[in-house]
Amino acid sequence: MTSPRPAPLTTRTLGSGSAALTVSTLGLGCMGMSEFYGAPDEQSGLDTLARALDLGVTFLDTADMYGPFTNEELVGRAIAGRRDEVQLATKFGNKRGEDGSRLGIDGSPEYVRAACDASLQRLGVDTIDLYYQHRVDPTVPIEDTVGAMAELVTAGKVRFLGLSEASAETIRRAHAVHPVTAVQTEYSLFTRDLEDTVLPTLRELGVGLVPYSPLGRGLLTGAVTQTPADGDSRASGYFPRFQGEALAANLVLVDRVREQAAAHGCTPGQLALAWVLAQGEDVVPIPGTKRVRYLEENVGAAAVTLTTADVEALSAAVPRDAVRGDRYGDMSSIDR
Repeated sequence: MTSPRPAPLTTRTLGSGSAALTVSTLGLGCMGMSEFYGAPDEQSGLDTLARALDLGVTFLDTADMYGPFTNEELVGRAIAGRRDEVQLATKFGNKRGEDGSRLGIDGSPEYVRAACDASLQRLGVDTIDLYYQHRVDPTVPIEDTVGAMAELVTAGKVRFLGLSEASAETIRRAHAVHPVTAVQTEYSLFTRDLEDTVLPTLRELGVGLVPYSPLGRGLLTGAVTQTPADGDSRASGYFPRFQGEALAANLVLVDRVREQAAAHGCTPGQLALAWVLAQGEDVVPIPGTKRVRYLEENVGAAAVTLTTADVEALSAAVPRDAVRGDRYGDMSSIDR
């Protein structure tokens, strides 16, 4: 199949008013370059980041927990000498040890300040463009966490603030303390629960949406046909959609996407990304990859034009309630 080739991207704006941040229409999730989806490949990651910038994918997303810590260092090396081209996003809150152990969620003001300083050092930059709370800490009032984040803006260490996997109520409370530019959450043809309360709240407040895993962790590309091999986190029970009967049912839905993609002259992944892009100019997905060829395929999705009827047909082909399995085995830190 001949699929749309990448062309330099246009831009979109996250947030509004004094909290508006202009970024590339598609971003790049960098997590998998260092962990979770098979063995890390540093050189491949660097090559992918360089190619992304050349294509106009300038919105780069990382977090201190990825690696742990090594992904920020990788991104920092990749953007050295090209910092002015980049809108750099990173996150704090999911604490990990140097050995990779998970130490819980921390939204305390003291940790906010310490985590930011550590990220700045690893990234090799003076300012983070978009700083997210990775997960909401239920033991710390969101007002206290965002208050500390706002101090980072005043200090010039951070330009704009974001939240990840927050509930509509939490977003409102946070936005009342300091304008929130973007909320990052999972959103794809396979994950649409945010359409009920979170997305309407974002639009009421003028907050942008940054969907991660817009390709359903690779399922919607059509490349996944069985549970991934050991060494890939998707092989674990933490990702129920890749297991047994759930995977079989979900692959039937992928076949429907593949059929419609053929009619559009694009790949299934490009169609799935085009569907996310069609949800609004305030939506900027960040598909992740560590391979140049997948990056180029993803960027090609921006050239896939969908009518309202096309979007509705694709939504109907993959009904919300037809997807099998929760997106995480443990959903306790989601939508807080």
